[in-house]
Amino acid sequence: MAGPLSPSAQKIQNLLNDLGQPIHVVEFAATTRTAAEAAAVIGCDAAQIAKSIVFRTREKNAPVLVVASGATRINEALVAKALADMLSGDRLLRADPEYVRLTTGFPIGGVPPLGHAVTPVTLFDRRLLSFPTVWAAAGTPNAVFAIAPDVLARLAGARVVDVA
Repeated sequence: MAGPLSPSAQKIQNLLNDLGQPIHVVEFAATTRTAAEAAAVIGCDAAQIAKSIVFRTREKNAPVLVVASGATRINEALVAKALADMLSGDRLLRADPEYVRLTTGFPIGGVPPLGHAVTPVTLFDRRLLSFPTVWAAAGTPNAVFAIAPDVLARLAGARVVDVA
């Protein structure tokens, strides 16, 4: 029998409960920090891992979240193109760990696709929709949850786009 969830994982479990989702956060002893590690621990393909990568805009310092397949290398030019209406000439930059923790409330490697301290603009990798289930981080580098990708995109308030 599993023990209690850590506070960050419990926060995501509570959010999923509040959203009416019958989903259970699972914490492992092994790390699920990277897509490859998560896939190995879970026993799925890395492409089924919904990794959350945080960017920020240079001028407005606004958070942008890209939820991408774990097998996808994000094309930042495509992401910027998808955000052209929001960026209005601003540049998109990779966020540093301090910015990630400040805006999401979670550490890199445990950033979930929802429940952030500052609501980001969210883009969702179209490739994830080809799977019946994807796995996403749940607040810690060893906590995850399984969810239908279309439901995840909807809950995250994401725009579905090509990111690679």
